[in-house]
Amino acid sequence: MKVLVTGANGFIGRNLLVHLRERAGVEIATFVRGDAPGALDAKVEQADVIFHLAGVNRPLHEAEFAQGNADLTRSLCQAVRASGRAIPIVYASSVQAELDNAYGASKRAAEDALRALALEHAVPVRIYRLPNVFGKWCRPGYNSAVATFCHNIAHDLPIQINNPDAALRLVYIDDVVKAFLGVLGAEPGGAIEQQVAPVYQTTVGALAEQLHAFRRSRASLVTEAVGSGLTRALYATYISYFTPEQFAYPLVKHEDPRGVFVEMLKTPDAGQFSFFTAHPGVTRGGHYHHTKNEKFLVIKGEARFGFRHVDTGQTHVLCTSAARPEVVETIPGWSHDITNIGADEMIVMLWANEIFDREHPDTITHKV
Repeated sequence: MKVLVTGANGFIGRNLLVHLRERAGVEIATFVRGDAPGALDAKVEQADVIFHLAGVNRPLHEAEFAQGNADLTRSLCQAVRASGRAIPIVYASSVQAELDNAYGASKRAAEDALRALALEHAVPVRIYRLPNVFGKWCRPGYNSAVATFCHNIAHDLPIQINNPDAALRLVYIDDVVKAFLGVLGAEPGGAIEQQVAPVYQTTVGALAEQLHAFRRSRASLVTEAVGSGLTRALYATYISYFTPEQFAYPLVKHEDPRGVFVEMLKTPDAGQFSFFTAHPGVTRGGHYHHTKNEKFLVIKGEARFGFRHVDTGQTHVLCTSAARPEVVETIPGWSHDITNIGADEMIVMLWANEIFDREHPDTITHKV
């Protein structure tokens, strides 16, 4: 399949190209700013699918709106007519097409040209009126508050907020690309107007606060709920503006004669993660919890876990090692400890179901 991408050097284009390169059997051609206008006809002639992403939204002169949006699209339509083939076209329009301004008018004119092509020559056309698109590689300081805020907050630069209650409608770049790629191999018919989903609703103030929370998380170790939805997409976008020097950050190492203890990650609703070491013969623990529970995984060495029921006195011992991965779980009301019974240093991963609270630790010393 031969795919032509106009505007391939732009934010959406760069992301789309990466996804296209991941697909076997796809040959990519591009048409970008600076290419000779006559080159478009030859590239269209060879294309099986066209992603029309090229456009102008921040020109020096208002006349460039019409040239870069409407006129270029008309040229593309004429090239498709000249090819004599019904080449599917995906067009990245804008919700600004609904507004009465020069940019919106130029996008509407481009849409009109594509609709006429679809009607007259049965060309499969998909028009996406995109709201604010955000994601990796979006240019800060240009036309995206998300990109500008992510870049500046990641680099400890100020941001400007005129109205924190101003509404934002956002779509994530991966969802845009997924929608666009849906045309590959799809039936040629269908509606011209298409939507990208989901569309996220937020405000400028809420966006800024979420990004500041991301920044604070490296010091507090408390991560935001980055596993789904808008928060997931924003976090991926935020860290995409890191320089290589920011890829790592230090943790506090607590060390004593027994070994070391390091907290790695804390979550508001799913506990915290850490690891500790113990020298041969060292025993750690010797306490119980009323409600808190923990999961241990020995990833180096050999361990003996001891348990004692704090009411009945019943005891239990089990041994495990890195050679046979096994999770050992602590049980409320049972005191527990762990002893390194191997000849080398022991390393243990630890998850607790809640963040350690020094004021209410739920950790009571009790001999095993």
